[in-house]
Amino acid sequence: MFFNSIQFIFIFLPIALIVYFSLNKLRLLKLATGWLVAVSLFFYSYWNIKYLPLILVSITFNYLIGQTLLSKDKLKINKKALMLFGIIGNVLLLIYFKYFNFLIENINIVFHQQFDFMKLMLPLAISFFTFQQIAYLVDTYKGKTKECDFLTYALFVCFFPHLISGPIVRYEEEMPQLLDIRKKFVNWKNLSKGLFLFAIGLFKKVVIADLLAKAASIGFADALNLSMLESWIVILSYTFQIFFDFSGYTDMARGIGLMFNIDIAENFNNPYISKDIQEFWRRWHITLSRWLKDYIYIPLGGNRHGNFNTYKNLFLTFLIGGIWHGANFTFIIWGIMHGVGSVINRFWKNLNKTMPTWCCWALTFVYINIAWLYFGAKKVADANNILITAINPLVFDVPKIYFPAIKFRATGHSYDIFGLIFIIIALYFVFNDSFRKIMNSFKPKAIYTVFIVILLLIATYNIVKPDYSSSFIYFNF
Repeated sequence: MFFNSIQFIFIFLPIALIVYFSLNKLRLLKLATGWLVAVSLFFYSYWNIKYLPLILVSITFNYLIGQTLLSKDKLKINKKALMLFGIIGNVLLLIYFKYFNFLIENINIVFHQQFDFMKLMLPLAISFFTFQQIAYLVDTYKGKTKECDFLTYALFVCFFPHLISGPIVRYEEEMPQLLDIRKKFVNWKNLSKGLFLFAIGLFKKVVIADLLAKAASIGFADALNLSMLESWIVILSYTFQIFFDFSGYTDMARGIGLMFNIDIAENFNNPYISKDIQEFWRRWHITLSRWLKDYIYIPLGGNRHGNFNTYKNLFLTFLIGGIWHGANFTFIIWGIMHGVGSVINRFWKNLNKTMPTWCCWALTFVYINIAWLYFGAKKVADANNILITAINPLVFDVPKIYFPAIKFRATGHSYDIFGLIFIIIALYFVFNDSFRKIMNSFKPKAIYTVFIVILLLIATYNIVKPDYSSSFIYFNF
């Protein structure tokens, strides 16, 4: 069950909301919290119930360590050692399920062995709830958290709007809201604002991202037969697909959170207008960038101890960020590219050199596009082939253009002009703050109601098509 499914939109979400607020209205507050935990775990286990015990064990393990760290009783064990034990436990869990077979595969290649692969399926959301709980343990050790009951902690971890693909929420941001009695009753402004944000996110995903996904997937699958222009169509299609796919998910997550009166952390702020790589990471996947900075970069030493150590720490942070995304050399290369880009950017700033603003933006945008190519490809060779073709004028060949469709020369696949119009309109909103300004000053109005209805109707029309089937890119992480 995905956010972009009929079951979720018209059955699961309304029932979750109605029962939650009804229980709170009856002053059955603990039962209401238990209800949200139950529906969140149902949402999680809908894909594969086999991994339900895994998240329950993870929640229990981290809760017990956290409460022990908060205990005022004298411990026989060092609190720092206990925190490290908790972090290592979380990391080992992540390595086992996400990277173990990748390690076996490469050991077999390097040492010419034939070790058998483990029969493992990547548990949904393991990267997100693991990072979230590592942050909780570190913050608890630093005295930034307070004692709470198990049920509330479980909700903090598994609240279904942000469970599967983030944002990676922090204790100080969400826990006070979960405990605030005023947020347990219907707030019609939040409900309407949340529905508005959900409708925008659903439209981004179903209408725009999924359309762009067709061009990107065709190109990645036929990497050897593309012309120069077709290669750039593929690169740009994926660049904007991942933006609309992930920002669409985040908008929906934040919208659902607002319906429950929970303000989930923002994750995007016009990342494609960035003038350098560092600015890009202050705008793209903000909660992951913040996590990497606070729990990797700064503990490594940050920008202390000279320029060389700063460059090293930047590179290692982005390398870890790349590895976090998946067990594939494509993600490692993507992380290395952002690490190298960040080091060059910091080195350039240390030289006090400047360039025209448009040049900074163009270089950054092109570099981000090329990096996304490795992020989106299944194999490094596919990304290499597309990149070589994209910069090779000898394979310049204009794609066949027909009205009202654009066809790929090699494959004959086409995309209707109405979809392209939607993309052009959407790109306008990518490069300005229109929706952010609306959300910051949002008040329920008739025009917004009409807008919501139109977006939901268009999105629903696409969802109910017999051949519609689409998941979110970040569900794979």
